[in-house]
Amino acid sequence: MRKLKNSELDRLSINAFKEATKTPLIIILDNIRSLNNIGSVFRTSDAFLIEKIYLCGITATPPHKDIHKTALGSTETVEWEYAENTLDVVEKLKAENVKICSIEQAENATMLNNFTPKRQTTYALVFGNEVKGVAQNVVSASDTVIEIPQFGTKHSLNISVSCGVVVWDVFSKIK
Repeated sequence: MRKLKNSELDRLSINAFKEATKTPLIIILDNIRSLNNIGSVFRTSDAFLIEKIYLCGITATPPHKDIHKTALGSTETVEWEYAENTLDVVEKLKAENVKICSIEQAENATMLNNFTPKRQTTYALVFGNEVKGVAQNVVSASDTVIEIPQFGTKHSLNISVSCGVVVWDVFSKIK
């Protein structure tokens, strides 16, 4: 086997990306402190043609060199918007019939492997602060809570890893 060169990967141009049909997924970042995590979420969102990212609360916004370091240009392709209050975004999207899924450990959470997205439905996936997680008022307003099953000694995954795991899983189920 031979590794492929970047020129052989047949990737979309920025214009082609913007014109492409998007995956019916929206990402909401609830008070993310790490600029590297934010950039990684942009990169994952580009990889899976995510509709939009909402950057909420203390979550930093592009342009910023530490976001760009991990985003590798995806801040130029993925649509994003800043909002001061995460709950306001959740309520706005719910009014547009978007289903809100907080990614969190909570009572009666649905394990990711048991989550089945419905066809013709747009989902917003909420990822929370690295220490405090998704705010309780956002969890309470969510249509469902999805938990990533974990089997080791730690309680959580890094937010950028969680985003990659959940987006890939939901993307593969939608497609």
